[in-house]
Amino acid sequence: MKRINLILSFLCLAMLLSVNTFAQKKESYADDKGGGNPNDPSSSNAVAAARDGSYDRVTINEKQQLTYDHIREADVFWEKRVWRVIDTRQKMNQNFGYAKEPFIGILLGLIKEHGKEIRVYTDDEFKIPTSFDEVNKQLGGTDSTFVVDPDTGEGIWKVVQNDFDWATVNRFRVKEDWIFDQEASRMVVRIMGVSPIRDVVDKNTGDIRGTQAMFWAYYPDLRPHLIKKEVFNTGNDSNRLTWDDLFEMRLFSSFIMKESNLQDRRIADYKNGRDQLLESDKVKKEIFEKEHNLWTY
Repeated sequence: MKRINLILSFLCLAMLLSVNTFAQKKESYADDKGGGNPNDPSSSNAVAAARDGSYDRVTINEKQQLTYDHIREADVFWEKRVWRVIDTRQKMNQNFGYAKEPFIGILLGLIKEHGKEIRVYTDDEFKIPTSFDEVNKQLGGTDSTFVVDPDTGEGIWKVVQNDFDWATVNRFRVKEDWIFDQEASRMVVRIMGVSPIRDVVDKNTGDIRGTQAMFWAYYPDLRPHLIKKEVFNTGNDSNRLTWDDLFEMRLFSSFIMKESNLQDRRIADYKNGRDQLLESDKVKKEIFEKEHNLWTY
């Protein structure tokens, strides 16, 4: 009996030693072929960056956009076109200015990467096309600076490219159509375009001289790509919507700056200050009541 116990103890000790040896070999930086440290970028055996998370996030890559229901012209009983302004400084819209990935950065990145698929225009009627190269010229801009050569002591004027400050973009305009589909007996909204609005700053004084619409991106072209981009969720990192979800679910705060009208004028052209917001709410209320009044109780 003692001999059997001795043999079992010897076998257990041998197994523990073999497991420890295997673990040390597995954790070693060098392999049988003489590899190096995987964290050293100069090493011929360098590996990709480690997964930044406790699990693989695959849901975002598998998401697909929900296609719109087809609307026949004969089924359109009523339609109203409006232009909205999303102010990223409002509390509900703070995710537009997420420091690591602001929405303007996502928008410019998509246009740069998918320039052939996403149509971009200089006007909100989508008649004058433009490209990312043209947009990129107005991002940072160029400036002239006087540089002194330390060797010769001579000064020369040098043209430098300024970096684009995404913080100057704190508004977005959204062009959309409100349609009452009598086949479905409901009001539907279709976003047609998105435009980032940036502040125009005086180079000499640093004062804001006004605002400028950088470009108009055709929203139906953006949807297949926005569905792959996450929106930061302040309450739960594991449950994030996409930018397509945010726009389609209307999870943003905005005010109406213009509606289709005979004079083609904005609300700011005939209202000032607080009256502009009241007029915006009036247009919003008219759209709501239009659908409500079509029903008979």
